[in-house]
Amino acid sequence: MVHMTSVPQEALMPSQTSQSTAVIHDSSAVLSLRHASTFLLLAFIAGAVNAGALIVCERFVSHVTGTATRIGVDAPNWVLMAEYAAVLTSFVAGAFGSVLAVQLPASRGKRPLPGLALGVVAVILLGTGVAGHAGFFGSLGGEIEQGTDFELLGILAFAMGLMNATIASTTALSVRTTHMTGPATDFGVQLGVALFSTGPARADALRLAALRGGKVVTFILGGLAMTPLIGELGYLAFAVASPLVLIAVARSFAPSAEPAVVSQSITATSL
Repeated sequence: MVHMTSVPQEALMPSQTSQSTAVIHDSSAVLSLRHASTFLLLAFIAGAVNAGALIVCERFVSHVTGTATRIGVDAPNWVLMAEYAAVLTSFVAGAFGSVLAVQLPASRGKRPLPGLALGVVAVILLGTGVAGHAGFFGSLGGEIEQGTDFELLGILAFAMGLMNATIASTTALSVRTTHMTGPATDFGVQLGVALFSTGPARADALRLAALRGGKVVTFILGGLAMTPLIGELGYLAFAVASPLVLIAVARSFAPSAEPAVVSQSITATSL
């Protein structure tokens, strides 16, 4: 059964827009060792996928800011601009797809299915690795900005958009996993809050800082791990990330691992 409740203030960032979402992990669950470690694992996966795309195509896949910049820079070459726009659209489409698994069921009084959405991410990563190994995306180390590069980037962007939005929707928009600008910003903010606070407020700020800073570190470690994997396995390195996504599902998004589902109207900003 879906209940209406308020969101603890510490789970939210400064308010900008109001929207309805299905919260599975509230602030206390987000900061618990079990679920916080899941978010760190997902950041590790995102860092690995982003690094893999960089090694293969010399382009980032979850760095939407960079992709948007390329659209502007490459505007004189309308074909290239359209290809980068397609990558951006793929990320947005992935985020849109998360609504079908998470927010739509919640709005109808049913249990959200974030595990299903993340399962799709795992299948995409597995399929990408196998398809690349079979030669679908061409050979590694070839010329960049070819059609196959953008096919790969588009597929991975969809997967990352789906993963990022699923996590955001189930944590009251308080956790992102595929880009680090927000977490790095929040890390600095929470360190400042901790410095000028005392007692419980300081403890909460330090816990939030640990999660934000931890995501940045694990994202970096994902890139570090992916570099030798690409060298040894080629495209199959993307498939290695697939079981890691399933581990995250089992830890925090399988029905037995989920806290009570709460459908709420919240106010939050993008991280």
